[in-house]
Amino acid sequence: MPNDKPRRFATQFATTCAVSALGVACLVGAVSADTRTAVRMAFVGASTDLAQRFAPEEAGARVVLGPGGADVRVAGDLMDGVALQVANLLAAHPNVRRIHLTSGGGLVEEGLALGALIAAHQLDTYVPDECASACTLAFVRGRGRYLGASGRLGFHAPYEAGLFGQAFPIDAAPERAAYRAAGLAADFTAEALAVASDDIWMPDADRLIRAGAVTEVVETDRFPDSTLDDDDSPLAARAQVLRNLPILAQAEPGAIDRIAAWYRDGYHDGRSEADALGGMRAHASAHLRGLFRRADDATVRAFGHATLTAMRAAQASDDSTCEAMAGGDLVAIEEALRQAHHPVPSLAALVAQALRQATAAREPTTAADAEAARPRRHARHLAVRCGARIAALRQVLEGTGPDAAARLRALLLDDTPHAVAAVAVP
Repeated sequence: MPNDKPRRFATQFATTCAVSALGVACLVGAVSADTRTAVRMAFVGASTDLAQRFAPEEAGARVVLGPGGADVRVAGDLMDGVALQVANLLAAHPNVRRIHLTSGGGLVEEGLALGALIAAHQLDTYVPDECASACTLAFVRGRGRYLGASGRLGFHAPYEAGLFGQAFPIDAAPERAAYRAAGLAADFTAEALAVASDDIWMPDADRLIRAGAVTEVVETDRFPDSTLDDDDSPLAARAQVLRNLPILAQAEPGAIDRIAAWYRDGYHDGRSEADALGGMRAHASAHLRGLFRRADDATVRAFGHATLTAMRAAQASDDSTCEAMAGGDLVAIEEALRQAHHPVPSLAALVAQALRQATAAREPTTAADAEAARPRRHARHLAVRCGARIAALRQVLEGTGPDAAARLRALLLDDTPHAVAAVAVP
């Protein structure tokens, strides 16, 4: 929580004393407490002053209007000019009712100015990811203060940055006044500002609600997606897809780009984060099923054994996930195998193998392939318990007849419910 106003109370002599060889002589020769204090203050003032003068210019947060003009997105450091950008957007779009904040902090004055704007316009505040340091000064001024289920608020004492990376504590009166004016409990405020400036305190949601810092913790389906607030370029969308679905790293690059485009379009349209992730998973599973449909029988059988391992791992804890796997959710299968430390060949290796086979075959995509590759969400859920599904898959994998591979493909890769009903019986 750096302060953007450098302490400029050092004289020219004190500045020289503090940052040159003469400074060593001053420190060594100082004998009284008053002199030592004066020299220290001179060093702090000179260090912070020079840090301001020679620090590279830092880019401030990205400030954009959200879909439909209902909210403003602020993502990045709260540096000079961020509050002014927000003010300009609010003046041009009076229907804004909420501001999304994703920031690790910045300048105290900028956080206070942004908080004043939020209060004046009676905006709700929402943190989908993280809001720390100076960002919290803005967040707590919201009329309604919403924290994402995986979001975090971080607090510590304010400081001024020195020339050599030091963090010099400063008076926290402005921050204390802002927190108290926002209604935060006195004991919480005291604890937050007692945290060292080079440390961070991230209280849990219950403590934040009790202290009055947060109104409500919300799930990812409550507000429009904010995962691309800092960068909504096609490259950033692609990176987000791969971050959420690492199994796609082995898939066709064109398929990844199509999923990223769908995800990016939804972000611009105001799709919720929950729907975005669900859709990405459905698109990914549809593409991967298409790859395995064109793979040879040995690869499909290996995939069947991997699926069986994943379903057994999920059976004890989550019957619905087990059903999703039986319905062809390859993302759920990959996640379960990764958590269970499934031995080689991993699902990623099988995907890469299926891709090589599909590429070598060079088969044109038919209308039936295109229809089968359409994303679906567990369309094959039947009133069959996970244990029965596991038994059916195990029975098919044990088969050695000429139709064993066809039955396995029907069970795992066919998108038609009747095919599953014919195989997956208790």
